[in-house]
Amino acid sequence: METLIKAIQDTVLFLALPKITLIDVIEIAIIAFSLYHVVLWARRTRVWTLLKGIIVLLLAYLVAYFLDMTTILWIFNKTLAIGITALAVIFQPELRKALEELGRKNFVTSILPFDETKDKNIRFSDRSINEIVKASVELAKVKTGALIILEREISLAEYERTGINIDSAISSQLLINIFEHNTPLHDGAVILRNDRIVSATCYLPLSDNLGLSKELGTRHRAGVGISEVSDSVTIIVSEETGKISVAIMGKLLRNVDGELLKKKLCEAQGKIEEEKPKKQFKLKQGIRSIRGIHFKRKDSK
Repeated sequence: METLIKAIQDTVLFLALPKITLIDVIEIAIIAFSLYHVVLWARRTRVWTLLKGIIVLLLAYLVAYFLDMTTILWIFNKTLAIGITALAVIFQPELRKALEELGRKNFVTSILPFDETKDKNIRFSDRSINEIVKASVELAKVKTGALIILEREISLAEYERTGINIDSAISSQLLINIFEHNTPLHDGAVILRNDRIVSATCYLPLSDNLGLSKELGTRHRAGVGISEVSDSVTIIVSEETGKISVAIMGKLLRNVDGELLKKKLCEAQGKIEEEKPKKQFKLKQGIRSIRGIHFKRKDSK
């Protein structure tokens, strides 16, 4: 009888749920959140196909384990470490892109302000934006290809070094002259920083996004590629169609006119809110003028 009672107690203790604390709940939530975002990231890259292959290999390993296939188990155990290293080498671009996306999250930059020397308030002036828009529109009219990159918070020094140093004030005449045909600087991209043209003929990484239209050439893929690895704003002028496109955060906005281009540049610089008081001031002036006309009509009567 004592043996039966002890067996029942052992079974109850085995089936009893462990004590769950607040730390356990937080830990489970963090793990679930991390796994969810890892799966989302994997589905947007080639890693998703790799995960399917890994699942197949795990199933094969389980079959070999239960059937006691010693040779296959030995091969799995010996190649596991080499396979992990090979995967890290093969998928290095995807892993780098994932870490860059993680580093661009606002909560990371707010908690870890690594770049304290960089002034976050430095933006392109209204004059520079007007000159950039003017140059883009003029280049589009004559179907001259162009690739203009506006640096924001993430430094583009790595790609700046691939070009020719200029260090000049931004002007529409200079930008048009740089991309003019049969000139030494027309090939490649121009990088702009803090109201200065810092470098020309820069080489950029090409995007491997399969969702881009097949009719887009190397210039558009380079513009999207640099926007995928940084927070820059890229202006692309097509040499074939004369259309203007804007690439931001890996997304391409095509067939942009001068007005929309200026709006996008102002949004990227955070200048939309600065224009609202001017509009309100103009609205107040209009109301006052209407009231003045109304009063004049009464006086004339």
